[in-house]
This record gives sequence, structure tokens and C-alpha cells, in this order.
Amino acid sequence: MEPDSEKDIFGRLEKEYPGASTALEFRDPQQMLVATILSAQCTDKRVNMITKNLFKKYKTSRDFADADPDELEQEIRSAGFYRNKTKSIIGSAQMIEKEFDGKVPKTMDDILLLPGVQRKTANVVLSEAYGVTAGIAVDTHVKRLSNRLGLSTEIDPVKIERDLMEVFPKDRWYAICNLLISHGRNICKARVPLCGECILNDICPSAFTF
Repeated sequence: MEPDSEKDIFGRLEKEYPGASTALEFRDPQQMLVATILSAQCTDKRVNMITKNLFKKYKTSRDFADADPDELEQEIRSAGFYRNKTKSIIGSAQMIEKEFDGKVPKTMDDILLLPGVQRKTANVVLSEAYGVTAGIAVDTHVKRLSNRLGLSTEIDPVKIERDLMEVFPKDRWYAICNLLISHGRNICKARVPLCGECILNDICPSAFTF
């Protein structure tokens, strides 16, 4: 990457997607945790459709901790991987009740102790629910764009996160995640990226090679 090109990337994306933030709908940290777990390999739109009714029935971590697995599986079935997600939701809620006084942890070390919670989920929950910037959430969009833009040559999300944290200053970690996601959804799509419409095509090493 050329010197200062990361500034160009950030500046152009920020101008294109002002105020970019998560599309997941939530009211508290517990809801954010559940929504983020459900979002794995599932669109935010679908997750919001599921949680609209789900959060009316399960209002606290205790509610999720006491949930009947079979019932919860059916309620989140359309999110995909519903059996594993059910285990993660119930297991994390039970630990939150037992170890954290019914409150979703506010630190990276603690939240990573929850069943089914990896760094991507942890980063999203901490930043969105608590305003805590501990890293950069690397989902499929962030991973794809990081590679295409030359921000990282890694494949492992944890290593990609480390590269991005070195490229961008900490006060931009939250924003760059949501900016890359927005651009990935709208322009730099997985199968057929719209390079001709991309505001980064003159500095992107992958432009027009697809």
C-alpha cells in the first residue's frame, strides 16, 4: 500500500457513508449479544425480523438462560445454524447470570469467556453496546475488502484485525469496520464487485481484475 493511501480510503468511505453504523436493532447489551450471535452467516435484515418478536418474549439474560432449547431453536431457525446459535445464546446467558451478575461483560477478556463468543462478536458488542473500542470486528465484508484493498494479505480474521489495527489509528477502528461493511454491501460485493462505480477504484490494487 502506498503511503497515506489508508487515509484516502478512510476519507473517501467516510464521505460516501456518513454515520455508518450497525444495522442490527437492539436496546441493551443483552439484545446486542443475541443479535450478533444470530448474525453469523445471516443478513442483518433477517436477524432484525427474528429479534422483533424474540425480544418481546425474552427480555433479560435470565429469560435466555432459562429458555427451552427446542423452543428457541424453532424461533431462530431461519437464521441458519440454529442449533449452535441456540447453544451459544443459552450458554452465554447462563454464564452472564452465574459469573457476571446478569450483565454482559464490558471487557474483551471477560466477554470472550462466554460460550460461542469470538473476537468478531466481542468487538461488535463492546463497541455498539458500551462504546468500548477494543479492536476491529472482522466479518466477511471486512475480510474481503481488506484483502482486495491491500490492507492485509491474511486470511485468518484475527490476523486481519491485527493488520487493520496497525494501519488505522484507534480512534478510527469503530468507523472503519462499519465503513468497509457498508461499501462491501453496496459496491465491493463478493461475486461481482462494481469496480466501475467504486470511489476507490483508482487506488485499489484489485480494481477491474474481476
